[in-house]
Amino acid sequence: MSKLKETIARVLNISPDEITNHSSPENIESWDSFNQIMLISELEATYGIKFTMDELQRMNSVGEIKQVLRERGVLSDED
Repeated sequence: MSKLKETIARVLNISPDEITNHSSPENIESWDSFNQIMLISELEATYGIKFTMDELQRMNSVGEIKQVLRERGVLSDED
């Protein structure tokens, strides 16, 4: 399991099998505003980065999170 999926599953208290690129607050009940903040914090700690405000506004699904992490050079295309 990827580090990203592991982090998302832990923060949102869901099975990693439930996570797809389309996973978002619209289809994951536990992905509320509080857990969005927790997820961002955990991702910053896990990858050793700080997101910009523009990046944070874009990160509304797992696919978009992956894209931002790839742009930052901390996630490979295979993840």
